[in-house]
Amino acid sequence: MGYKTKVQSIKRKTSEQWYINFPMALAQALEFEHSEEVEWIVAEDGTLLLTRPNMPKRTTVKKTKRD
Repeated sequence: MGYKTKVQSIKRKTSEQWYINFPMALAQALEFEHSEEVEWIVAEDGTLLLTRPNMPKRTTVKKTKRD
């Protein structure tokens, strides 16, 4: 299932910025932290990739076999 969002533009007197918001469910699933820096990369096929160069360590869950 994909999450749809709209690209927004904010125009000021001296600049213009474009914003893409993450739905809360996606941000929570990715465990984003407040003010975390991310990088956008455009792949050759036009796919937009988001990387997290300083991604915090996640809590790991160990799987155990059930009898």
